[in-house]
Amino acid sequence: MREKITSGQNKRVKQWRALTSKKGRKATQTYLLESWHLVQEAIKAQQPLTAILGTAEQLDRHADELPADVDVFELTESIANTIGDTGTPQGIFATAPLTRDEDVDPAMATGVWLFLDYVQDPGNIGTMVRTADAAGLAGVVFGKGTASRYLPKVLRSMQGSQFHIQVVEADLHDWISAFTSRHLPVYGTNLDPQAKDYRDVPALSAGAIVMGNEGNGMAPDLQQMTTRNLYIPIKGQAESLNVAVAAGVVMFRLVG
Repeated sequence: MREKITSGQNKRVKQWRALTSKKGRKATQTYLLESWHLVQEAIKAQQPLTAILGTAEQLDRHADELPADVDVFELTESIANTIGDTGTPQGIFATAPLTRDEDVDPAMATGVWLFLDYVQDPGNIGTMVRTADAAGLAGVVFGKGTASRYLPKVLRSMQGSQFHIQVVEADLHDWISAFTSRHLPVYGTNLDPQAKDYRDVPALSAGAIVMGNEGNGMAPDLQQMTTRNLYIPIKGQAESLNVAVAAGVVMFRLVG
């Protein structure tokens, strides 16, 4: 079904506009995918969608790729320009249901995971999720203080990799405990007296890597919970590595 909407005061339009906020997402239990790239990646990954919305031009251009079982709403250019977060919207969007994080049990998780502790920059988060996808990790856990995976800038930065691996928001204390109780190694990334060169530990087939806040690193209590903390030797004069760069180095080295 393709329904045309011409009024900016339409109830659905107001709900779609509100999806850039946490309150709006909670009210409808959905979030917004903006741009054809993200919508296409969701369709390819067979992600559930609740609606597809866009201008007539965009909907006609991609008509052959749109799933037949999802309601489609045609918007005027002016309405499309008021939805989403980008300054220059493409004019096509989709809404998708929020994920139930409680459905992912850390006691049953397999493979290698990336844990993010208080990482706040959307660009860094997106880069790490994409790198985790590229390196073959099973998933990424957004811990306390980490920017939400539903924030528009985070969604754009992940570029669809969130549909290829598991992404959840949860308490890292629970996940680290669940992994270590199963004797799965959890490696922190922090320079302390007992820290080990990341090149001197064996590759992982299951376990986790923890990346901390851009400025302060991992929370002290999490540092005490890890199997071991690792460091990357710096050969030049730089004081430190960007957290996303460091994560990429460690992930590609440790994931067997």
